[in-house]
Amino acid sequence: MTVSDTERNAMTRALELARRGPAGLNPQVGAVILSPGGEVIAEGWHHGAGTAHAEVDALSRLAPGAAQGATAVVTLEPCNHTGRTGPCAVALIEAGVARVVYAVSDPTPLAGGGAARLREAGVDVESGLLADEALALLDSWATVQRLGRPHVTVKWAQSLDGRAAAADGSSQWITGPAARADVHARRSAADVIVAGIGTVLADDPALTARRADGTPYEHQPLPLVLGDRAIPEGAAVTRHPRGHLHRSGANLFGEHGDDRDASVLAELRSLGVHRVFVEGGPTVASAFIRAGLADEVRVYIAPTLIGSGPDGGDHPALRMLGVATISEQHRLTISDLERLGDDLLIVARPASVPSEGAR
Repeated sequence: MTVSDTERNAMTRALELARRGPAGLNPQVGAVILSPGGEVIAEGWHHGAGTAHAEVDALSRLAPGAAQGATAVVTLEPCNHTGRTGPCAVALIEAGVARVVYAVSDPTPLAGGGAARLREAGVDVESGLLADEALALLDSWATVQRLGRPHVTVKWAQSLDGRAAAADGSSQWITGPAARADVHARRSAADVIVAGIGTVLADDPALTARRADGTPYEHQPLPLVLGDRAIPEGAAVTRHPRGHLHRSGANLFGEHGDDRDASVLAELRSLGVHRVFVEGGPTVASAFIRAGLADEVRVYIAPTLIGSGPDGGDHPALRMLGVATISEQHRLTISDLERLGDDLLIVARPASVPSEGAR
């Protein structure tokens, strides 16, 4: 890869700009336009579905002809299709841009191919600059494109010895304030938060996203309760500002019910859901992991020991995962370790990335 320090700095800035855009069914993309002399002459980002893409947003801030011979630095390969907006590759060509540097290729068959179109027009194209940073930003969106379903994060809190509750079922609180604040921040970044009916009956959670001072985040995920028992009248989730969904879990978590798990995600995808945060209960968490539908796990571990009850019963953080022998274990790759007060957060992903249609 042949890029200048100026282009590298511009890509760092483009990633900052990308984060200003909404995370959802469309990717977060940023763009910086450099003059032939290497000065920043325009910046842009994608403001949401139906609005100008980042490259066009940046070009719109320039006078006609001002981009002649310029370099466009973009976090995602310029698109090559006409949807609600025209192809960004064509817009760059028509503006007279001489060079395009982008971080990651567009994984969608419909929109991909912009780099080839630019090269055919004589534009110098370089790819892969700060690709890891861009992939991290686009991870959930790229998962949706690759698998055709929402990106799923499964979260749980546990003691050092792997318990999610005491013998009497009480679980509030295993982790401390810093860990709980992080969970609420993650909730606010999701479109849907999933809990099992058992958790709703035991803990009566509101399933809202709140700051440490109790004030709500601007964005609230839509609660989805899975389970065949009814949600009691007056339950906190019924007063959620966005309402709630309730789907029968009788066939979702049975021995042969894994295909039903995928159908729930397909339904959510049809509703425009992009990011799913699975939080409530070992049964639900285990079902998604067992079905191979967990793209990321976030495990909050508290420095405490709970053990089993006097009759030998306990409440493990996870239940049946379909592992009959050690060769069937669910291998993960740790992507992040973080200290949150006295607690430890481990973020991990499947060691092998599922392909489209794979379970």
